[in-house]
Amino acid sequence: MSKKNRSGVVYSTDPDFEYNDSDADELETLAPQQQDLRIWLDRKGGGKVITVVKGFIGQHADLEALGKQLKGLCGSGGTVKDEEVQLQGDHRDKVIAWLLAKNYKAKKAGG
Repeated sequence: MSKKNRSGVVYSTDPDFEYNDSDADELETLAPQQQDLRIWLDRKGGGKVITVVKGFIGQHADLEALGKQLKGLCGSGGTVKDEEVQLQGDHRDKVIAWLLAKNYKAKKAGG
């Protein structure tokens, strides 16, 4: 068994103990019309600008696929981390236009 994300359980003397991970159940991915995405501009170390897409509700594999499509669209690097898509550079307008064309609800957020 993996020891990751086991908060609170250190040791059990019960020989029949089975650890139940409450986070194991992933949410079903909502349809694009039901997603409410927010597009942020953030600065990371060294003053580098990244575009962050937050608010995706669904399975991690579907978020990875969305991230891959957005990276290809913008022609930039990026990652999917902490349930959000991070793209290198300021691509907010391009990302919003693409998401709206794919029937997602998306808008700029953050200041």
